[in-house]
Amino acid sequence: MRAVVCPAPGKLAIEERTEPERGETEVMIGVRRIGVCGTDFHIYEGTHPYLEYPRIIGHEFSGEVIEAPRGSALQRGQTVVINPYLSCGTCIACRNNKPNCCMRIAVLGVHRDGGMCERICVPERNVYRAGGLTVDEAASTEFLAIGAHAVARSGLKATARTLVIGAGPIGLGTALFARLAGGDVTIIDRDAERVALALEIQVAAQSISATDRTADLVAEATGGDGFDLVFDATGNRASMESAFRYVAHGGALVLVSVVNENVTFSDPEFHKREMTVLGSRNALQADFERVIAAIESGRVPLHRLITGRSNLIDVLSDLPRWTTEKKGLVKALVEVG
Repeated sequence: MRAVVCPAPGKLAIEERTEPERGETEVMIGVRRIGVCGTDFHIYEGTHPYLEYPRIIGHEFSGEVIEAPRGSALQRGQTVVINPYLSCGTCIACRNNKPNCCMRIAVLGVHRDGGMCERICVPERNVYRAGGLTVDEAASTEFLAIGAHAVARSGLKATARTLVIGAGPIGLGTALFARLAGGDVTIIDRDAERVALALEIQVAAQSISATDRTADLVAEATGGDGFDLVFDATGNRASMESAFRYVAHGGALVLVSVVNENVTFSDPEFHKREMTVLGSRNALQADFERVIAAIESGRVPLHRLITGRSNLIDVLSDLPRWTTEKKGLVKALVEVG
């Protein structure tokens, strides 16, 4: 079968790989769509902290069931969503129903070979029925589930003044599910085009310019109070550190993105606010199900979020180009078959 491999930073290749062998508790999936993610760009650039080369990339993907374990509710030909976070099932996180932060987590496309190929075998517990979703929609659930999980973790209450920093795919998903939860959402990004998109598709009601005066603009927008909830989805250390200043007294900061650096903050500023800082990692099955239901009910404007397409051959040139040329790009899908 064909697979897109990153053999080393700055290189992509299409390779012929042996057909996967299905384990007793695994489902064989015929891959149909793969979302291109910031993680894939980092892998290509050589900046991902958890990866060993070579690697078949791709952790956002959908497909159709080819073969399932005996007695499975999954049927051949059924469209499915893949949860790419493989957990051990026995560590303290798994025992506490948090497999998304399993101590021995293995993410497809990062720790193990991923879905940018024609067929893959995945544990049945990581395969969810897509309901009425198309393969495009099913492949888009993972990146939206990241934001849905962050919002669920925050405990957002209706009418909470909410700030989302970063209007990339993860930030837009976070803003969307914050709005669906009843938040009064404001968004910040340096990219005016993405901010305009967020306002057009109504995942945010207001925006604040990302400038040297952002802290002043936050104060003006909130009457000096700050925001009840702040989500940082930038993957930028300086932004994450600045976000502490935007939180209201008694409010919370949710760090959705991750950087391979130390993040520092002023302890007096942190303590005087009695603020809460939360990390949000990956997503749970409930988050995937929440996204699937939202897409099925027409509450997710995916037609505005899917802005690029490729295939297993063209992606060898498209992905390197998208790494540096992101104008107009929100989410790209790679088509298989």
